[in-house]
Amino acid sequence: MESVNFAFLGAEEQAATLGKRGTRTDLTLYDRKEAGTIRTWVVPNGFPDKIQPLFQAVNLAEHAILHVGTLDRYVGEQILALDAAGRRTGILSHSEAVDHDALIKAVRGTVVERYDLVEPDQMRLAASAFKPSPGEGGVRIVVDHSFDVKGAGTIVLGRVASGTVSKHDTLHALPSGLEVSVKSIQMHDDPVESASSPARVGLALKGARPEEIGRGDVLCGDGARLPVSSEVRLDFVKTPYYKGEPSVNQMCLASIGLQVVAGRFSSVDPVIISLDRPAACESGEVCSLLKPDSPGVRIMGSGRIV
Repeated sequence: MESVNFAFLGAEEQAATLGKRGTRTDLTLYDRKEAGTIRTWVVPNGFPDKIQPLFQAVNLAEHAILHVGTLDRYVGEQILALDAAGRRTGILSHSEAVDHDALIKAVRGTVVERYDLVEPDQMRLAASAFKPSPGEGGVRIVVDHSFDVKGAGTIVLGRVASGTVSKHDTLHALPSGLEVSVKSIQMHDDPVESASSPARVGLALKGARPEEIGRGDVLCGDGARLPVSSEVRLDFVKTPYYKGEPSVNQMCLASIGLQVVAGRFSSVDPVIISLDRPAACESGEVCSLLKPDSPGVRIMGSGRIV
């Protein structure tokens, strides 16, 4: 089975027209299986109250759908998040209440400028044209949910970012370093022997309790282990819409993949962030810096880890 994953940014009732609702927390998953392809839409319904789910949803997907109902600062944050993550393929749609020319001006110069412009009632058809975008390298699975199921034990949900995971594989949960084994694999509630990137999977694991593994953790094979660090150095570019300048000892949140870790600026030139707890990350990966208590735009900026 093939898999295609979208971040859906906009009114959740629009996402409900695309697929069947599944797991719901501050991220809600909708999916549909058609002609051997599973399409998943991740909705950050914890946003805009919190900025973190927006970045996690964007980092769970290869493609994006931005449906604009009202042109406000939260749409601005969505555009900035998509741009920071480099989500270059997607769909742009808007309601009749939104001025088309104003929206086109707002996305100019960002990755969203390249998105396919689609009427709201054509989003499902347009989404069917997008193909899987598998990641290269050894097996890495990004975890977004974990819980206990009676009789099955620890279950994690996530996306195979690269490689192929198979039943009975031994993996390492990072940043903790726990060794786990894969007891079983499901895709769209169907048992499978293996699943390849970019599949969404449910894994039954042996070797970890649900509280020992959670959102942001990365399950890696021996040949694809990520470095773990308590400090990141960034090729940082400040968001022009963020009011204020970074300063030494200023607190922030570092968003790396699905990991959102509190930290502080130990240096501003170059930008170095000391993290409150270790993160699994590597050179070249995008790290966005967030300021949840900012009265305006909550995205300070982003850069690649160097």
